[in-house]
Amino acid sequence: MAAAAAADVREIDAIVVGAGFSGMYMLIKLRELGLTAQVIEAGSNVGGTWYWNRYPGARVDTQSLEYSFSFSAELEQEWRWSERYAPQAELLAYAEHVAERFDLKRDIRFHTRVAAAHYDDASSQWTVTTDAGDQYRARFCIMATGCLSVPTEVTFPGIESFKGALYRTSRWPREGLDLSGQRVGFIGTGSSGIQAIPVLAEQVAQLTVFQRTPNYSMPAHNGPIPDEDLQAWQANREDYRARSRNTALGFLYDPTDRSALDATPEEREAEYERRWQVGGFRIFGAYTDIGTDLAANATAAEFAKKKIASIVKDPAVADLLTPKDHPFASKRLCVDTNYYATYNRDNVRLVDLRATPIDRITETGLATTGESFDFDAIVLATGFDAMTGAIDRIDIRGRDGAVMKERWAEGPRTYLGLMVAGFPNLFLITGPGSPSVLSNMMTSIEQHVEWIADCLAWMAGRQQAVIEASPAAEDQWVAHVDEISTTTLYPHANSWYMGANVPGKPRRFLPYAAGVDVYRAHCAEVAARDYEGFVVSAAG
Repeated sequence: MAAAAAADVREIDAIVVGAGFSGMYMLIKLRELGLTAQVIEAGSNVGGTWYWNRYPGARVDTQSLEYSFSFSAELEQEWRWSERYAPQAELLAYAEHVAERFDLKRDIRFHTRVAAAHYDDASSQWTVTTDAGDQYRARFCIMATGCLSVPTEVTFPGIESFKGALYRTSRWPREGLDLSGQRVGFIGTGSSGIQAIPVLAEQVAQLTVFQRTPNYSMPAHNGPIPDEDLQAWQANREDYRARSRNTALGFLYDPTDRSALDATPEEREAEYERRWQVGGFRIFGAYTDIGTDLAANATAAEFAKKKIASIVKDPAVADLLTPKDHPFASKRLCVDTNYYATYNRDNVRLVDLRATPIDRITETGLATTGESFDFDAIVLATGFDAMTGAIDRIDIRGRDGAVMKERWAEGPRTYLGLMVAGFPNLFLITGPGSPSVLSNMMTSIEQHVEWIADCLAWMAGRQQAVIEASPAAEDQWVAHVDEISTTTLYPHANSWYMGANVPGKPRRFLPYAAGVDVYRAHCAEVAARDYEGFVVSAAG
């Protein structure tokens, strides 16, 4: 890549990488501080994950009213969500509305990827180079790259020989697809697959689902939001939002303070059933120890097992759809519409890849070790390089030329999930070591953006130019994140939370598991103590 001439380098206060919800809100806050900013976005529009993920059935798994910005009462008043769990198109429309309302696009450069970000010790500035060779020089570099923005490029022997159509849920054609009457093979039963499979089953002639690992899923019970619920939200929005920020998950889920083991079997059954009927993630609030005690967790797993068996008519299929290798919700819990019932359809078949793994893709379809299949199209829903994928793909170099990817060779290291020692003025939004994917992402995005903005304002007020995490604070935070994870059941699963879905990726629990409420309080305390654990200076 040819470097831009020095005269072509654009000087700016802050570069933001990514124009999803975090990048857009960061731009708003930077403007409020009077800073000049440029957002760099690979896509052709705002929206982040909702720009890229357009597969059939794609929708949010946190209730729409809570998966939205809370910083503007006027914005909340003027936008009306149509469904309890908004579909992708509506979420993208919401992102576009926010961009237009706050005139954001004039500071967003689309169709552009950041290739490199290098810190210069002498000037205390970052030089950011795009894939077009253009350069920007900025005091602050803010990574708003998203936690699930880089799909894993899973492949199979012979995949290039397939003469049918090959699609990935993470890069679904923008114009959509009509697969009516086709024979379709579908690989993957994570969250994307659980959303897409029921919709595709209604369209195609035959859908063959290839499953390696079943996942737990709760019903969405989706539909229009009743007027009385909308009115109650608008009348009490400040209270609802404040309560959400002070829960472990960043949304309202009616948590109890009781152990599952203190309840009788009849009480547990009634409590789980009540929450199943509400749907979504409400089951997390049933008992305090579902996520920390194997015996308590087993009661939720048994309830889910019975629910699957009651929906799926074929006992053998129901058994295949029931997880057996990880505790309940130790992998990301999914939220679905008619997922389990879809396997009752005559045109849907489930193939167990544990019993007969995929051997190769053929010219006409797919061959497992036990059978060959002919398909018109194959769909891959094979997951993401979560939380670190986007950052690893940028050549980030900090103080003394330290390379981020090398620094993270044994797993990501951050302080608060916000900064990395040796990389001054580089901020991560919902980075590794923060609640992020274990929470309502909008709650966590707003908290991080506002913390960063407050930090920059604090620095400006004290005429300070550089801030970075101290190595000692980073070491302590990494140890704390690791320690907290061991008190939970998350490490019992080979999940993307652990980096286990990406070959060669270090195994480390990536998010922070103590809860949004605990984390927010810790971040606030750090700031109140004049950004304890950070090194601040007037110059590099």
